[in-house]
Amino acid sequence: MTAPMLDRRLMLMALSGTAFSAAVPARAQSGAMPEAMLRLADRLRRLDADGLDPAWYGTPPREAALTDPNGFQSATQNAARLALQDLLHGRAQPPGGRIDIRRDTGALPLNSWMGELTTSAEPAQVLDRAANLPAGMASLRRGLADARTREARGALPAVPSGGTIEPGRFGERVPMLRARLMASDPVLAAAPVTEPNLYDDALVAAVRRFQAAAGLEADARVGAGTQAALNRTAAMDTRSIRVAMDMRRAAPNPGRERRIEVNIPDFMLKVYENDAVTLEMPVIVGRRERATPLISTRLTSVQFNPPWGVPIRNAVEDKLPLLQRNPLALTRNGTRIFQRIDGESVEVDPTTVDWRSYSRTNFPFFMRQDPGEANALGRIKFIMPNGEDIFMHDTPDRHLFGRGERAFSSGCIRLGRPMDFLAMATEGMEGWDRNRGQRSVSEGRTFTIGLRRQPPVRLIYQTVMVEGATVRVRPDIYGMDETYFHAMERGPVRPIASRS
Repeated sequence: MTAPMLDRRLMLMALSGTAFSAAVPARAQSGAMPEAMLRLADRLRRLDADGLDPAWYGTPPREAALTDPNGFQSATQNAARLALQDLLHGRAQPPGGRIDIRRDTGALPLNSWMGELTTSAEPAQVLDRAANLPAGMASLRRGLADARTREARGALPAVPSGGTIEPGRFGERVPMLRARLMASDPVLAAAPVTEPNLYDDALVAAVRRFQAAAGLEADARVGAGTQAALNRTAAMDTRSIRVAMDMRRAAPNPGRERRIEVNIPDFMLKVYENDAVTLEMPVIVGRRERATPLISTRLTSVQFNPPWGVPIRNAVEDKLPLLQRNPLALTRNGTRIFQRIDGESVEVDPTTVDWRSYSRTNFPFFMRQDPGEANALGRIKFIMPNGEDIFMHDTPDRHLFGRGERAFSSGCIRLGRPMDFLAMATEGMEGWDRNRGQRSVSEGRTFTIGLRRQPPVRLIYQTVMVEGATVRVRPDIYGMDETYFHAMERGPVRPIASRS
C-alpha cells in the first residue's frame, strides 16, 4: 500500500463514527460517511453563494482532515450547526425600528432541523434545503453571482458630480459619461465618435437605455439621480443582495387577506389579494432628511377635499424662509396663518409680521392650507392611524411621478393614481362607485367616510426586487441596507441550538 493510500485510509477511519453518522446504515460506516463529512465542509465553504461569509463559521481547511481528523470533525459539525441556524432564521438581528422585517421562526423549529443534520447521510443536502426555502432565492443567488463577477472586473469609470448634462450640449464631463457607458453598453462601444465632448445622438440613446434599465425616467437628462445610478458600484449591489437574502429568511406567509404594501426605495405601492397583485402605482416618499417611517397599520377612512394642517417642521423649515422673502408668498395657495392668543386661535395678517425676527426655535404660529386645487394633499386623503402622523394622499404635483427617483415628500405617501386607490378602498360599499367618488372630489366639500373593509398597510424597505428570474436593485436611499449589513457582520445573539 502506497503512502498516499495509507493516509487516505487513516483519514477515513478517523472520521468514521462521528455524530453525523450515528443513524447511518452499516454500509455507510465503511467509508461513505467520511466522504459526506468532506462534502459538508465543502458546502460550508460555499456559503458565500448564499450571501453569508464562510469565515463567520470557522469551517476548517480541507487539509485538517488529514492532520487533525478529530478537530476537523468537531469544527465542521459546529460550523454546520451555526450555518443552519442562520440559513433558517436569518443571520442578522433586525436593527431597531425595522418593524417591516418579520420572522416566523416557530415554523422552522431548530431542534428538528438539527436532528436531521445530525442523522442525515448527506448533511450538505440539509444545508441546501434550508438555503433554498425562502421564495426567490434561486434568482437572488444568480443576481449575487453576477454582481460579484462585475465586481471582480474592477470599478467602472465614474461620472463626476455636477449640474445636469443635457442632450446636444458640449461639456468636459461628456467624455467621462461616454467612457462609463461604453464599459457596459456594447452598442455605444461600437458607435463612432466624431466629437468627444458632444453629447451626441448615440450617447443619448445609450443614456436612455441605461435609465430605462435602472427604473429611471428615460429622458436622457443626466441629473443627480442618473449620476448616482451610473456611479453605483457592483460592490453596492453585492451588499444589497446579501441583505435581501438574509431578510427573506423565516419570513412568514403573508396570508390571503387583501393587503397594501408601499416599498419605499422602489417608490411603488402594490395591493395584494390572495398573493396576486391587483393594483400597483408609483408613489412619492420622504426625502432622506425627512424619511418615511416604517409602519404597520390599517387603512380606515378617506377624507375628501382635506385641509392641510402644516406640520411645525414644514412651517419653520419650508414656509418661514418664503415668508421672510415675501410675506404674501403663501396667500396664493390658500395657506392661512394663525396664532393662539388668550386661548383663542386668531388669524394673522402676514403683512403685519416681521418674519425675519422669527426662527426655527422661535415660531409661535401655526398654518392651515384650505382645500382646493393647490392644496398639498390634493383632493383625497387616505387615513391609516399611526403615531407618526403619516397618511397617503393625492398631490397637485403630478409631474413628479415621471421621475425615476421619487423621494420628494416630507414623509407622507403621495399616490400616483389616487382615484384607482379610492375605487379599491370603497369596493363593496353600498352606494359607492367611481362616479360617486369623482363627484365627491368635484363638489369641493370636506367630509370623511369610514371604510367597510380595512386592509392592513405596511410601509416596507426593500432595495432588491425579484421579478421571476430578474433581480432589480434600487439605491439604498436611507442607508438601511448598510445598517442591516453591519448587523449581519455582528451576527445573532444566541445560545447555539440543541443538537437533537
